[in-house]
Amino acid sequence: MPEMTISQVARQAGLRPSTLRYYEEIGLLPTARRRSGQRRYDSSILQRLAVIHTARQAGFTLNEIAILVNDIIPNPSPSPQWRDLLERKLIELSTLLSHVQSMRSLLEDVMRCDDPELADCIYQTGRKHGIVGTD
Repeated sequence: MPEMTISQVARQAGLRPSTLRYYEEIGLLPTARRRSGQRRYDSSILQRLAVIHTARQAGFTLNEIAILVNDIIPNPSPSPQWRDLLERKLIELSTLLSHVQSMRSLLEDVMRCDDPELADCIYQTGRKHGIVGTD
């Protein structure tokens, strides 16, 4: 398996090399092998970076991501301590998903609105979706 330089990994992952160095510094990435003083990575680093990216987009903190990639994923079954974190994050993600779905529905309805006053349309549509309160 050919090794990649930090620049190659950064380019493929859509990150800056400084981000990779920072992730390594805070323990999100394992310490890279060195050849002639340069960091070298195998292709599995891209999978780990994809998990980190997805977790960040879902609102995980860097500390939560560190727990996820270093303690939960590598173990065959999470400990009760990690199970609590997973359950809490699942609830948070379900709530976030519900909000996103409500907002998406609102925006789709606004796009179909034929009311000449867009503000009135947004208000009425928001009421329909439970986003704005009733009078």
